[in-house]
Amino acid sequence: METLITQSEPSIPELLFGGGTPRKAAMTALVVGTVLTGINHGDAILAGDYPPVVKVILTYCVPYCVTSWGAATGKLAQYRDNQARAVLRQERRK
Repeated sequence: METLITQSEPSIPELLFGGGTPRKAAMTALVVGTVLTGINHGDAILAGDYPPVVKVILTYCVPYCVTSWGAATGKLAQYRDNQARAVLRQERRK
């Protein structure tokens, strides 16, 4: 009887920091954060008034976090799907 050899489920740090996720999230944050900063604070910036730094930082952090979360949950779903397919293949061989 064959046994299925499975890897353990990836950890949260592996999901968040592996596979190029930080770079992709940073690029997304740069583009989306800049657009949102322009939309939300552009008129004030053009008038010479600068928004609070914390608000601008958060404007960049939100798309970074959303992209990281999406990548992590996508990777986890793919891992679980691959595991389920491996189990089905093993059961078909019996």
